[in-house]
Amino acid sequence: MLSKNKELLYLVTDRRFLKENETLNQAVEQSIKGGVSIVQLREKECDRKEFIKIASSLKQVTDKYNVPLIINDDADVCNEVDASGIHIGKEDISLKQARKKIGENKIIGVSCKTVEDAIMMEEQGASYLGVGAINVTSTKLNAKPVSIEVLKAICDTVNIPVFAIGGIDEFNILNLKGSGISGIAVVSGILNSLNKETASRNLIELLKQI
Repeated sequence: MLSKNKELLYLVTDRRFLKENETLNQAVEQSIKGGVSIVQLREKECDRKEFIKIASSLKQVTDKYNVPLIINDDADVCNEVDASGIHIGKEDISLKQARKKIGENKIIGVSCKTVEDAIMMEEQGASYLGVGAINVTSTKLNAKPVSIEVLKAICDTVNIPVFAIGGIDEFNILNLKGSGISGIAVVSGILNSLNKETASRNLIELLKQI
């Protein structure tokens, strides 16, 4: 299980940020070496067959380092590759349906924006919450912002890990000081870096100050 009281660095994939001749597996492995402790495969631009192929390949990397691999949205792909769990949003499959599909022992993360939703998701058995967007983010241009005050209120209310997400990088991460988060979920803050291992390590060090 994920711990609420630990500096957790959560990488969400997006191949659009990869450098020329860099593979997703290489980028993720570098990130894990730098301190990433959980990886979500989120690839919106590929079909089911390609998604399963990418997930199967990436799982070899995450298994090598004993890091959970989370599949975005798709419970069937999670089962197909025996990933550690899934992450769902409010518009996706319900938490109850997801739990029925993937079983009791896998991780289910849920996106939420309000204290009310956070309480409901915890009661329904969510493993962790992803709260945001905290900042403007290039990966979800239509994402509605969540204030630091709401983020703190959610962290104070629930007993499961809370990850802040949305445009978080080494330049603004300290704005989250005192919020009570268990960690941050990052896309471009790691993947857009020339050295993913160094970027991850720097974020871990800053997380320790929060």
